[in-house]
Amino acid sequence: MEEPNRKLLIVEDDSGLRSQLRWCFDGYEVIMAEDREVGLAQVRRYTPSVVLLDLGLPPDPANASEGLKALEQIRALAPETKVIVVTGNDERKNALQAIAMGAYDFYQKPVDADVLRLLVDRACNLYALEQENRELLAHQAATPLQGLIAGSPKMLKICQKIQKIAPTNANVLLLGESGTGKEVLTRALHELSSRSQGAFVAINCAAIPDALLESELFGHEKGSFTGAVKQNRGKIEYADGGTLMLDEVGDLPLPLQAKLLRFLQERVIERVGGRESIPVDVRVVCATHRDLSALIGEGQFREDLYYRISEIVIQIPALREREGDVLLIARALLSTFGQSLGKTQLNFGSDAVRALERHSWPGNIRELENRLKRALIMSESRQITARDLELDVEDNTVAAIEPPPDLRQAREQAERQAIQQALDYTSGNLSHAAELLGITRPTLYTLLNKHSLKT
Repeated sequence: MEEPNRKLLIVEDDSGLRSQLRWCFDGYEVIMAEDREVGLAQVRRYTPSVVLLDLGLPPDPANASEGLKALEQIRALAPETKVIVVTGNDERKNALQAIAMGAYDFYQKPVDADVLRLLVDRACNLYALEQENRELLAHQAATPLQGLIAGSPKMLKICQKIQKIAPTNANVLLLGESGTGKEVLTRALHELSSRSQGAFVAINCAAIPDALLESELFGHEKGSFTGAVKQNRGKIEYADGGTLMLDEVGDLPLPLQAKLLRFLQERVIERVGGRESIPVDVRVVCATHRDLSALIGEGQFREDLYYRISEIVIQIPALREREGDVLLIARALLSTFGQSLGKTQLNFGSDAVRALERHSWPGNIRELENRLKRALIMSESRQITARDLELDVEDNTVAAIEPPPDLRQAREQAERQAIQQALDYTSGNLSHAAELLGITRPTLYTLLNKHSLKT
């Protein structure tokens, strides 16, 4: 982990009080600013972990308008920074408004150095803990599957399955809602297999008219039908030596199901209008969002084909079921899309974070991608809001704000979760888990006992 950020910015127009406060914070790198503009410049330059912000700033020190404006802009520039607003005794209303706008805490004058130091220490410790969690999540998100961003236990188990399945030639069936990443997982399976040097060919069975689908899959001979002016190879032939993905296989017409079954059994094909049997060495991965068992019961899908394509079945969870993955994926996509659009300084506002975590994501990752692209294109500030994402957010009132968690409990909870995910990811291999966590095996044993975790 990086060294903790111990930068403290004090935004205060009273020079005497600035001088007094400078000596209250031994161990901090104290930065000073006398007004909003200088304060914002210091935030951009230093990215402090904590800001002490006087709400009564020039040119209108008698009111809180300039201080509240500064708070809003600091939150947009550095949403992780903890802002403690400093107010007078008769400004409780302004203090509560500041909390509603995202301030970490408030402190009423006159200044008691010991109490203020305690507040700043707590804010700095929370900032450091959150920074550790972000780094830990980023480490956990670095899965061995190319193109996949995941940190949830469910997805890490699927990664393990893909790694185990990849070296084999087993036919795989991926089940899951649309937009859950079935093609990404299939590509990862292909890249980890001995067929990685061969072609990866994907075809969506629901996107091609039934009359053309047979030709697309199996190819055709010249003159086999009107418009067949030359011989064409099909997708199966193009995938020879590699991997073929049949997406939305549940929409395959019954006549083609029979022909696909014959190919899977005999590993030979015949082009439309042809008589030659052509051997093809290809691994087949099928995917669908439909309930194949129900389709079999309705006579719309062949049971013998189902058993042929489902030697191994992987159920992919919906995005709403992947604990913690929404923000991981959203931040990764924000970085990627931001670079392509030339908007690399954007980040998520606190209301956007809450909205992202609360939304049910019926369209899964595809919906998340679309909302983020749209928000980046339309955003005119340096912060993505819930409104930019076109998501609802609860009324941001003081009554809805919860007190910060106990730091010790929060740290232990994060520690326990990290250990459990490491154990899930390594299937209980303690040496590997300790290596992933960056600790020794004896230390891992101690932590397992501390948190009553079983391998």
